[in-house]
Amino acid sequence: SIKLTVSAKKIMSDMHIGDSISTNGICLTVTTFDTNSFTVDVMPETMMMTNFKNLKLNDEVNLERALAANGRLGGHIVSGHIDGVGTIIKKYNDDKAIRMSFATSPSILELIVKKGSIAIDGISLTVTDVDSTSFSVSIIEHTQGETTLTSKKVGDTVNLENDVIGKYVQKMLVGKTTSSNNNILD
Repeated sequence: SIKLTVSAKKIMSDMHIGDSISTNGICLTVTTFDTNSFTVDVMPETMMMTNFKNLKLNDEVNLERALAANGRLGGHIVSGHIDGVGTIIKKYNDDKAIRMSFATSPSILELIVKKGSIAIDGISLTVTDVDSTSFSVSIIEHTQGETTLTSKKVGDTVNLENDVIGKYVQKMLVGKTTSSNNNILD
């Protein structure tokens, strides 16, 4: 595994060993921490399936602590289990918002619906458009200021997590597993 150390401020209060921290949308477990940073182990599978392989020293990442059971759910349910990556293909200003379009695989696109939810680098966003090769989102000013997404440029990659409800509905409708490892009784 690879050790990743992240400098942080806002999320450091009440941190514990074993806490789950979403880092660019990837659920990672805190192994050590001090007052200004925390360290996590990143498995080879995570490096292969996400945009972590493109991270460089001092790159900014999006961070979010796990939702407490007594907290409010302000977006959609995000598990931190990345389905794949997308590539920014378009970015432009739309009044105060920034619109971004992403190309990704058909297996991810088939679970995206207009006005549905998608997590991009861990940010829960509403889909504005979707077609057979890409989808788009509109990012409001608040989200622009609190995340790293709009600092990225055309050609950069992002981590994508489809809506978990859509994944379960698809599995029920198709009636089969997508991997032999999904059945714990095998």
